[in-house]
Amino acid sequence: MKHEFTLEYAQALDSQDTLSHFRAQFYMPYFQGKHATYFLGNSLGLQPKKTQDEVTNIMENWAHFGVEGFFLGKDPWLQYSKKITPLLCDIIGAKEEELVTMNHLTVNLHLLMLSFYQPTVTRYKIICEAKAFPSDQYAFQSQVKLHGLDPADAIIEVFPKEGTELITTEDITAVIEQHKDSIALVLFSGINYYTGQVFDIKAITKAAHEAGAYAGFDLAHAAGNIKLQLHDWQVDFACWCNYKYLNSGPGAVAGAFIHQKHLNNHNLKRLEGWWGNDAGNRFKMASTFTPTPTAESWAMSTPPMMLLAAHKASLEIFAAAGFDNLLKKSKALSDYLFFVLNHINQPIEKFKIITPSNPDERGCQVSLSVHKNAKAVFDSLLPNGVFADWREPNVIRIAPVPLYNSFEEIYIFAELLQHILNVA
Repeated sequence: MKHEFTLEYAQALDSQDTLSHFRAQFYMPYFQGKHATYFLGNSLGLQPKKTQDEVTNIMENWAHFGVEGFFLGKDPWLQYSKKITPLLCDIIGAKEEELVTMNHLTVNLHLLMLSFYQPTVTRYKIICEAKAFPSDQYAFQSQVKLHGLDPADAIIEVFPKEGTELITTEDITAVIEQHKDSIALVLFSGINYYTGQVFDIKAITKAAHEAGAYAGFDLAHAAGNIKLQLHDWQVDFACWCNYKYLNSGPGAVAGAFIHQKHLNNHNLKRLEGWWGNDAGNRFKMASTFTPTPTAESWAMSTPPMMLLAAHKASLEIFAAAGFDNLLKKSKALSDYLFFVLNHINQPIEKFKIITPSNPDERGCQVSLSVHKNAKAVFDSLLPNGVFADWREPNVIRIAPVPLYNSFEEIYIFAELLQHILNVA
């Protein structure tokens, strides 16, 4: 398709969008009393309008039945997760028994590392991306220290080649091959939070397994954003937050995946608690833990019902839209975003797009490295009604989300950015 840099063209694309009506199911933000353009779904997704009703249903159950809300009412809490897990299968590319909704992202990362990072004298290294999200780095370092190891020795970071921003699959597999006899775990993000680069999860997992290591992934920026096939790719474990592309609210309850092949591995260590005990005898109060024969055996605490309700509200919108349909629109939005950015970046280059141009190597997010007065450029966006994101030293991140962003918003943003850059 030959794109055009005109408002009329962007509006024509919106008129052909069969998913455009889903925008009305979200609260759109305001700034200084005016409707704003929100390109921050990669940080916190917008609130579905049905969220309040879902949370109210939980509150009413609590009001009417007290603790018996676990067993009575429209949606008894004891079985509530059975309404959520099936909605996640297509988004994560997993079987129902491989999924559990629990805790928060970094908590789940720690719990899964306690199971899958079991270093020995000869196999103790973790292979990860350079400049992973800070909480991941903290988790890696603290887990290594728990085993009495030195992070400087045990953590091997994969860097991009000099003069480049992106880490290629070949870069990753070469480092795995180099350390293949000493690797215990390969742990990457699904998408790098800074560049927006999608990593080849399937290839990384294959390389890790060939080296005799487990493969795990932090999917914070991938879940709800790109096509995942964790079961088919043989990923050992993964975790993610649900407050970004999955629109489940600030501090939302998170998710985890444990591959089916590990669910009955009694040699795999884990921390155990009340909710991971088999539901059939959970209330018998036995002192012996009988694991649920699913990923829920990693769950330890009673689920936070209001957070689950907010999560369910968003997932039902995904189901109604169809995840493959959303992925198709997401690609169209980012293609148009690339077009308009390249259009305004001439004849003199004012920024560099550090996100891969290949559609298969990116999701919603596009990151711009601004050459001059970058912070001033960013600071001019919000007063003009555009919510975007800043990352030091000079990167602006933009994430048009298919459920609630439009082609017209992309055009208006580009026109605004062009004006700001011309006067910066």
